Amino acid sequence: MTAAGPGAGARERAATSVPFRAGREGYASFRIPAVVATAGGTLLAFCEGRADGPADHGTIRVVLKRSTDGGRTWGPLQVAAENGDGLAGNPAPVVLDTGRILLVHVRNAAHATEAAIRRGEITAKDGRRVWVTRSDDDGRTWSAPTEITARVKRPEWRWYATGPGHALRLRTGRVVVPANHSLPPAGPGTGGGPDGGHCLLSDDRGKSWRLGYVADGDGTTSRVAANESTAAELPDGRLYVNARTMSPSVTVRADARSKDGGQTLTAPFAPQPGLPGPVCQGSVLQLRDPDLLLFSGPAEPGARARMTLRVSTDGGTSWRVAQTLDDRPAAYSDLVRVDAGSVGLLYETGDAGPYETITFRRLSSVWRT
Repeated sequence: MTAAGPGAGARERAATSVPFRAGREGYASFRIPAVVATAGGTLLAFCEGRADGPADHGTIRVVLKRSTDGGRTWGPLQVAAENGDGLAGNPAPVVLDTGRILLVHVRNAAHATEAAIRRGEITAKDGRRVWVTRSDDDGRTWSAPTEITARVKRPEWRWYATGPGHALRLRTGRVVVPANHSLPPAGPGTGGGPDGGHCLLSDDRGKSWRLGYVADGDGTTSRVAANESTAAELPDGRLYVNARTMSPSVTVRADARSKDGGQTLTAPFAPQPGLPGPVCQGSVLQLRDPDLLLFSGPAEPGARARMTLRVSTDGGTSWRVAQTLDDRPAAYSDLVRVDAGSVGLLYETGDAGPYETITFRRLSSVWRT
């Protein structure tokens, strides 16, 4: 980002903080960021604290830091969800109208790698399972978790992931958690089948859960294999869903819309040519004033690098670059509205690689350009 005017460099430094740094606070690696603003204005930055290394399996906990000054400084590291020596991850937090915070996440055994789960080599007990915990004190403490797997995961699904990134509460009060899954192969073989997207729905503040839309892919452009997903409620009430795609023939992200709050999609996921980039998670956020839809994600076509903010003024139909935020390596991210004049971006970045830190950037005017 190019500084503009006297003092711009100082303002930029003041707007950036690093809540998580690899190798600190008892964890070898921090990955998979998610961020929400509570009813009291506190920012909650979640991620996976990976105890032993950068791998996606092993001893992994959902950890959390709180900020009461808009992301300028952060409190001590807390554990929001853990699974013994196994994995608790893919945080998908959401703030309810009551102020309660729900944290939807997944768990599996430490030895259960994604490849083995996709091949069907892991038992249901050790495979991906879905849990919810809650906080009623602004993220300071968290309840004992409740398992909801049987309600939101079909028996044939193998891999399963919530988000990652924030979930959302619609104006109707419905909670929507974007998620994804994988299927068994269609024919003989030991490999896994295609990916698909789906969402979890709750109309009673998380007391009960059910599946919403289910969109299975087949690896073609007619049935795009949606993967890690993010969603926003558009000003007209439609749900906009944006997904990483695992289809080899698709080199851009995919999107879809729902007119019934995520119960069904109006059309299958389709390639979104305005959002090129590497295979990587991204985040969307709908602003109300002004009515802008934001997207964050790395923009370098062949690598996880160059974190970029894009903006749409037509509900995700077309996109333009608002600002390149970081030219360094960068990967997963999550957007949050901080206050009336700013948004925040929590994202993976570093000098030599994208997983050195999880950094928070507060943006005031960049997203308005």
